[in-house]
Amino acid sequence: MTGAEPEDTEDTEEMGETEGAEKTVRTDRTDDDGSHRGALGEFGTTSGAFIERTFREKILLVGVTLPPHTDDDTEAGLDELELLVDTAGADVVGRVVQRRDRPEPATYIGKGKVEELRALAEAVDCDTVVFDDELSPAQQGNLEKALGRTAIDRTAVILDIFAQNASSQEGKAQVELAMHRYRLPRLRGKGGSLSQQAGGAGGGLGARRGPGETQLEVDRRRVLRRVHKLEADLKDIAAHRVTQRKARKRSRTRLVALVGYTNAGKSTLLNRLTGADVLVQDRLFATLDATTRRLDLPGGETVLATDTVGFVRKLPHHLVEAFRSTLDVAAEADMLVHVVDASSPDPDAQMEAVRDVLGTIGAGEVPELLCFNKVDVAPDAKRLADRHPGSVAVSAGTGEGIDALLDAIAERLRAGTVAYDLLVPFDRGDVLAEIHREGEVLSEEAGADGMQVTARLEPSGAARLERFVIPRAAGTPR
Repeated sequence: MTGAEPEDTEDTEEMGETEGAEKTVRTDRTDDDGSHRGALGEFGTTSGAFIERTFREKILLVGVTLPPHTDDDTEAGLDELELLVDTAGADVVGRVVQRRDRPEPATYIGKGKVEELRALAEAVDCDTVVFDDELSPAQQGNLEKALGRTAIDRTAVILDIFAQNASSQEGKAQVELAMHRYRLPRLRGKGGSLSQQAGGAGGGLGARRGPGETQLEVDRRRVLRRVHKLEADLKDIAAHRVTQRKARKRSRTRLVALVGYTNAGKSTLLNRLTGADVLVQDRLFATLDATTRRLDLPGGETVLATDTVGFVRKLPHHLVEAFRSTLDVAAEADMLVHVVDASSPDPDAQMEAVRDVLGTIGAGEVPELLCFNKVDVAPDAKRLADRHPGSVAVSAGTGEGIDALLDAIAERLRAGTVAYDLLVPFDRGDVLAEIHREGEVLSEEAGADGMQVTARLEPSGAARLERFVIPRAAGTPR
């Protein structure tokens, strides 16, 4: 992370205004005037990210308890924010908490708490102050002026982590789009010093009038052009995904999506189930790009298993919108395997956060199988599984419980289909093709009067093929 130095421009703004002096990138953490500037939150860094990791910044965390939340909720949020800051490459040196009925419009926290925060920031010599809730552009500008250092929010930290970890072309485009959407209302002009307008007669407002445009307008137009370009590129990628999904539906291959909180072990589980080689690290948002592999179930069925991006509480809506095409895989899946970190201090809160995001993307109604992971290090994993009937407890690292998970996946998928015996005349190849298209063929052999086929069919497919279905003997399971 690098510091940043303000341009030598006169700052005449009042509290509540959003414009401020734009900052240039520095490699030290102290400005010439003695104030501290961290790159966390600087919107003009050459890397395109919010954080430059040339040194580990000192960070102060701020949490506000608002109804109906409790102080414990706030502390839990700050604990997670500290992990996010560590992942981003900085060190937390303290935290400040305030209880309020509603946020202060100008600075989010009260005036007295701002003074207390400034004093603490000077005492610990911190570089950046990070709020656990999203700040408006005006609040961010006012806080930076009052504190004499960078003030950012949880959203900026998460966006930066995504920017550092994205590897595929689609992932990079999605993250860049989310970052530009976040930056756009926070663009700050350099006042009159970089204005391309001709000066008017006299000073004050008259000096800003004339032909041309300000640097702020140039920056805003440049960002908007880039946003439109990224949106167009992602639409093309989304269209390609739609084509792939149509092909999968025609092949009747079932899709199982692994969803869950970040660092719950989804990638490790996919590797264990399918022999994939997805990157596995004990850190938040280690993998962002969806990976799909073939998975053979105990009954002989073959399905597709997809690892999705991890979720987190207060996931920025910019990311949800930008990653819509990637997250749609969960909405279109036949089943979700919801991977829960059983060693988490609050697995219920993590499950709720995941389900909130699933509801936002239209995947709230997809059948869900709870999978409590890390049973090898979490004694409560089996108790959690017992508390949620139909769930399983596994260790993706050691392989414990994996067979039970595979059996549960197969059983859940079969629950939506029924096995039928069909007799198809030899001259009706079109019917055989339709059976393969509509269902899962379990067996197929030539008989005296035609092809004898046993296949699992959904109700709609069985209705269309009803005249070829032959009765099963009493007591024969379907």
